Amino acid sequence: MQLSVIILNYNVRFFLEQCVLSVQKALSTIDGEIIVIDNNSSDESCAMMKELFPKVKLIENKENLGFPKGNNIGVAQAKGDYICILNPDTVVAEDTFEKILNFVTLSADEVPNSEIGIIGCKLIDGTGNFLPESKRGVPTPWVAFTKIFGLYEISNIFGKYYAQHLTENQSGRVDILVGAFMVMKRELYNEIGGFDENCFMYSDDIDLSYMVLQKGKCNYYFHDTTVIHYKGESTIRDEKYMKRFQEAMNFFYSKHFKKSFLFNVFMKIGVYVFSLIKKNQSKEIKRTIDEYVIFSKDALQFNLNKKETVLNDFSEFKNNSKSNIEIIFDTKSFSFQEIINFMNSNKCSNLTFKNYIPNSNFLIGSNNSIDRGEIIQLKN
Repeated sequence: MQLSVIILNYNVRFFLEQCVLSVQKALSTIDGEIIVIDNNSSDESCAMMKELFPKVKLIENKENLGFPKGNNIGVAQAKGDYICILNPDTVVAEDTFEKILNFVTLSADEVPNSEIGIIGCKLIDGTGNFLPESKRGVPTPWVAFTKIFGLYEISNIFGKYYAQHLTENQSGRVDILVGAFMVMKRELYNEIGGFDENCFMYSDDIDLSYMVLQKGKCNYYFHDTTVIHYKGESTIRDEKYMKRFQEAMNFFYSKHFKKSFLFNVFMKIGVYVFSLIKKNQSKEIKRTIDEYVIFSKDALQFNLNKKETVLNDFSEFKNNSKSNIEIIFDTKSFSFQEIINFMNSNKCSNLTFKNYIPNSNFLIGSNNSIDRGEIIQLKN
């Protein structure tokens, strides 16, 4: 088997359905499998999986075991030569896995296959904007300082946190990749022991990437395929979030860097400031939609109490309006790859996007990279 896709879910039933739908399409030309691990969700995630995806392997944990242990449980049952760690709040394009597997088998001229560690890809948020954490540097104390105090925005001299030696549309070697999408050999994952279960969440992807580097491998950012990562749908940024984030960063620094009193003081201040910023960012942003544009070949209407214009081809759309437009994609009419390409090409401050999932009759999307997304369940 070529690839096992590991999806760890916690209380995001609708995002999980969309994610699995996209993964199924992306595996249509690949010998692969999907393994969903549920961390004791209280919503209908498991019931949905059993009803809509009975052939997908579902592992139901009896408690929330955290991101590292949950993924390790999934990988332990994987059969693929490669694994993909994938967040449930993502949408992959139909060609995502095929392109990445082709790269790792044909990349000898650029990066010898034996040297490749983890491969990440270009991630965008729900409005089509690039997510800079798609590629990062090792957050040494100095690099963390430049991030916390925003120095990376002043000059690329301070740009190691977001690996600014590469643009979003340049592939190349990077140090750290994000846990929302990671492809690597299952053998390598097992060799380094997988995710460190002493870390509940938040620094686990940094730690795994760093351990791969310590094995003499190189991590690689592959820009030639794009995945939507809505972000934040599994996480409420409250006091518990701040506490766990601080614990996670302290865990990483304690594990990998020599400590001193001054270093400890600096990191406590830095982590507190950074987590406080994250918490403040998570305040919900209200947006008024003035009209809807629906892309569908079936002339869909949703009766959303605003003007609805139906178009059956992307070329028909012209964004000449200053009003707030929400674009709805019928996923039965258009591929996820076509949808992602449109979002990439048409991102604009007055546009937001939702996908229509006909199987369960709902709209799903996110208006920015820091909210928890929006689900609109439609009447049958």
